[in-house]
Amino acid sequence: MSSLLTAVLAVVIAATATIVIDEIVHKMVRRLGRRSPLAADLALKVRRPFLVTTVLVAVQQTIRVFADDFTLRAGVMHALVLLCIASSAWLVASILLVCEDVALAKWRIDVPDNRKRRRIKTQVVMLRRVTVAAIVVICFGIMLMTFPGIRALGASLLASAGLLSVVAALAAQSTLGNVFAGIQLAFSDAIRVDDVVVVEQEWGRIEEITLTVVVVQIWDDRRLILPTSYFTTKPFQNWTRTGSAVLGTAELDVDWSTPIEPLRAELQRVCEGSDLWDQRVCVLQVTQATEGMIRLRALVSANDAGALWDLRCVVRERLVAFIWENQRDALPRMRAELRQSEAAPSARRGTARVYGSGPDTTSEQSRVFSGGDDGDTRGIVFGGPDPAVVSRS
Repeated sequence: MSSLLTAVLAVVIAATATIVIDEIVHKMVRRLGRRSPLAADLALKVRRPFLVTTVLVAVQQTIRVFADDFTLRAGVMHALVLLCIASSAWLVASILLVCEDVALAKWRIDVPDNRKRRRIKTQVVMLRRVTVAAIVVICFGIMLMTFPGIRALGASLLASAGLLSVVAALAAQSTLGNVFAGIQLAFSDAIRVDDVVVVEQEWGRIEEITLTVVVVQIWDDRRLILPTSYFTTKPFQNWTRTGSAVLGTAELDVDWSTPIEPLRAELQRVCEGSDLWDQRVCVLQVTQATEGMIRLRALVSANDAGALWDLRCVVRERLVAFIWENQRDALPRMRAELRQSEAAPSARRGTARVYGSGPDTTSEQSRVFSGGDDGDTRGIVFGGPDPAVVSRS
């Protein structure tokens, strides 16, 4: 009984002394944190796992030294070993998370031209998830190996490790494929956090990249969740792959009689008066002339996709207002030729007499497959030889 009381007293003294020492160390680190962000983050996030780990180690060593053999000694020591392993894994994971937080704080993405910073953040976030998962798996494995029966079972299972690996690979093929795709995305620089992409005909921003899924924040605040393997197996658009500056268009359909130069001058004035324009591209071109209308394309540029969208809307709105106020005749019109129904039969008969009799006055320059040596040759190639000539021969 006296030995047990001595052991309990020794455990209390050891735990108390450890807590006091930890508190002193914490105050020293927090004082250093006034000048060092790393020390401040350590004092905030590592205090609890460090305290728990040191107290458990102190209690375990005190029982080992001062406590003689008692009924539950083996069970208590085994439980303390398991707790020490778990708290040590917690401490290591906390230290790694602090280091990654310091790296993320150094490479902030809320600055202009943040392509390199976004790439580093993506890689750090992926490494954080991988390291935490690895620490948890290793900790669980070490805890299991402390049981003698499981240790013997593990030694026997090594003989069939090849078969087990094949079965596990087949069972988790899609999951493992997404995991490897996530690691590939982190280091291939195909997409990064905060990249602007177009996937599944939706325009949005990469909000989060995990080992298995990628979350895309669509422009209307919806979330499109895709497996990581999607970005390694299917094509998609990345508008910020090499830079955030992008080009965009605003198209208008107007009449053929529309004067272009006033609209071009109006586009230049709109771009120069808007803070959304990055002063790179401001062009108005006729890109199509069919079906009685011409299509005007205003090509403008902006520093990022959001500013470009707003600039395209402003350009389209101002050009429409300018046409309505100054060039109303430029609005699209439908042209048609109307004839009286009584004159139609005579007109058709007159037309038949003109084109059905007399010499053929059609110009040879309007023919493609006849009317000349080159045209006759082309006609034979596409239509074959004349049947009458073949029969005479």
